[in-house]
Amino acid sequence: MFQDHASFDGHRLVTARHDQASGLSAIIAVHDDSRGPAIGGCRISPYPTLDAALTDVLRLSRGMTYKCAIADIPYGGGKAVIIADPRTGKTPALLEAMGDFVESLGGAYITSFDSGSSLDDVRTIGTRTRFAAGTLPEAGNASQSTADGVFACMRAAAELGLGRPALEGCRVAVQGVGNVGGRLTRLLADAGAQLWVADADEERARGVAATTGATWCGIDDIHRIDADIFSPNALGAILNERSIAELTAKVVVGGANNQLATPEDDLRLRAAGIVYCPDFLANAGGIVNLHYQRSTWSPARLREHIEGLADTFREIFETAERTASGMGSVANALAEDRIHAAGGQR
Repeated sequence: MFQDHASFDGHRLVTARHDQASGLSAIIAVHDDSRGPAIGGCRISPYPTLDAALTDVLRLSRGMTYKCAIADIPYGGGKAVIIADPRTGKTPALLEAMGDFVESLGGAYITSFDSGSSLDDVRTIGTRTRFAAGTLPEAGNASQSTADGVFACMRAAAELGLGRPALEGCRVAVQGVGNVGGRLTRLLADAGAQLWVADADEERARGVAATTGATWCGIDDIHRIDADIFSPNALGAILNERSIAELTAKVVVGGANNQLATPEDDLRLRAAGIVYCPDFLANAGGIVNLHYQRSTWSPARLREHIEGLADTFREIFETAERTASGMGSVANALAEDRIHAAGGQR
């Protein structure tokens, strides 16, 4: 059963559905609901095996619990994955069947967009469920709020790790220029940073480079660029024993999920003198946006909350320096304190 899986972490709910008529094969995982209903995006990917899809949904839903707690919003962590090629397998019928799946849980899980899905997809899912978030017209695309949060945390990290009060003139290597990384690159260009960009889609990376004045770089080489800041916004597990040894940047802040390959990599970054902003804090702006969409929409309160993520990072940095701990472990402890306070078991 699911509880025997290596990535199972006391999840409250793991459920799967196959709908032959639409071709839907999906898994929903609710990791924790002590702070509120679980919220998290719906990822669409052609996973090679069912186990790969299960591993992903379990890890991502756990990460959402910590993200909601570190962002201090009243939600728990959940995630959905659909096993399909988002380029060829995404149909209205499949998305509507996913909406039925979400609705069947009665609000235990609230869905939105993620890798392989879009706001339009969430709108289609939302025709069949009350529990789809992110489509408030005046809110725009929540990916902009994710990029805003990464930018705010990066500005704080540059101050703490580089002694630079602004990002003007900072050399930043951006890995991944999709929904979040592309928006982040434009923010950095407007701030006067010197930029290198890379993406698995080379055409997309070259297009972003052309519009922002960045230099294009190959995806396998971007982390080796002689930069002040490395910003991973694509692949998970990008920070590992090999890549950390190859980094020249002294600050790492990005929007990708699950950036550390292992918990030991948190201490490797510290030993290398690299200031690391934990990913589930840096990329929390999007989920904060969804919170305000589902409560009382206020652009001013949203901006204030996102700027507050940088203040949380400063608190984490100071604790890590005082205790000689990895910044990831300090962030985990802060999130866990908030989960415990709400009655969670983490």
